[in-house]
Amino acid sequence: MKDVTGSRRKFIRNAALGAGFLSLPSLMHAQSSARVTPKKIICVGGHPDDPETGCGGTLAKLAKAGHEVTIIYLTTGEAGIPNRSHSEAAAIRRQEAVNACRVLNAKPVFAGQIDGDTIVNKDWLKKMQQLIAAEKPDIVFTHWPIDYHKDHQATSLLVIQAWMRMENEFLLYFFEVQSGLQTSVFHPTDYVDITDTHEQKWKAIYCHASQDHKDIYDSGHGMMEKFRGLELGVKAGEAFVKMTGRLQGGMIVS
Repeated sequence: MKDVTGSRRKFIRNAALGAGFLSLPSLMHAQSSARVTPKKIICVGGHPDDPETGCGGTLAKLAKAGHEVTIIYLTTGEAGIPNRSHSEAAAIRRQEAVNACRVLNAKPVFAGQIDGDTIVNKDWLKKMQQLIAAEKPDIVFTHWPIDYHKDHQATSLLVIQAWMRMENEFLLYFFEVQSGLQTSVFHPTDYVDITDTHEQKWKAIYCHASQDHKDIYDSGHGMMEKFRGLELGVKAGEAFVKMTGRLQGGMIVS
């Protein structure tokens, strides 16, 4: 009888090794070879804790490999702590994000939008483009656009538009958060084995004490990384969708 499960895992692993930037083994390994050029990585999340839960293991792995990682938080999570004013919550969550970035060896940047009241307009498209351009990234990660949280949608749309307006100067990958509860219709193109950075990822998530990290784990994130790990044939994994297409004569073509 043919081992269908084994064949599927082998196929997914080979696909992960052969599809796009995340597939390059040299990118994920320590800088021990002059052939490996450090890359600039950006992750753009809607709130503090989104980048950490969505792709914290991958960001930690990239930083560990010698790449420069920046996390841009669109909002400071002002509406995320019950019985706290926006200013009080923002101060708490900003510090939590700074602490989490320290764990991941990433640089935090706060874009300045308001939690629950995010905006997608020409001014913010320009600002997002400027924020990204200032970092000169090779790769950008952000939210999958089909998400039930409007702040996540706004974040994704702003980054997609920046990618288009910058004529695809960087590779763009989407991450998932609480698939089935928030992220929907997410079919990964790329996988990353985060077994060796799993603990570092969760140490960063635990920095967000105001958000109840046990609830973060139990609400699907723990199950999600185990499931993606099973798909890849490893203990823990994170999955991504790679943006394809490019501008040509005013049209997007693949």
